[in-house]
Amino acid sequence: MTQYLISFNDGAMDHIPDEDWDDVGKAAHAVVQEAVNAGVWVFGAGLERQRASIVATDGMVTDGPYPETKEVIGGFTVVDVASREEALAWAAKTAVACRCAQEVRELMPDPETDAMLRQADRR
Repeated sequence: MTQYLISFNDGAMDHIPDEDWDDVGKAAHAVVQEAVNAGVWVFGAGLERQRASIVATDGMVTDGPYPETKEVIGGFTVVDVASREEALAWAAKTAVACRCAQEVRELMPDPETDAMLRQADRR
């Protein structure tokens, strides 16, 4: 199985009228429940609308995002699925529920981290 990040940009849902937010929330939670029931849900969240703090390699903290960053993530989901096509299908369900386009990116596997997690689970 491969993990995929499904995300949308901050502001992508700004077009939704206030009176529709309950319906959007119910639709989004229904997709989450479906993903949980299917065993593909890993994690997801909306991000608070705020500027990110950038921590440099020397420990210096500044407000971000970097000037060249045009868009920031507004929310995301991580699914663990068998194929990119399956990830795209979950993104399509999320797009309908959230009423905004979704981006899909494959997460790079890290066998060393996976081994660490397996070891931690044995404790």
